[in-house]
Amino acid sequence: MYLSPEKKREIFEEHGINANDTGSPESQIALFTYRIKHLSEHLKQNRKDYNTERALVNLVGKRRDFLDYLIKTDIERYRAIIAKLGIRK
Repeated sequence: MYLSPEKKREIFEEHGINANDTGSPESQIALFTYRIKHLSEHLKQNRKDYNTERALVNLVGKRRDFLDYLIKTDIERYRAIIAKLGIRK
């Protein structure tokens, strides 16, 4: 399994307020980014895996929604998470 509970906890500790902060936009964006990177690597090896491709597109859309929410509510938090994760619009 590529995403163990320990890895999830590590992502939430690094990007959330604390280890139990699973609902903040920053922690959700970090989790989606990790999953997107994993699925992208999978698709490089398995080009005809259309179900995974569809899941990847859905994850990118969900992450985009969280990023749009952060832009509207707090632009500084948005800039911080973009810089920390190395993603851009």
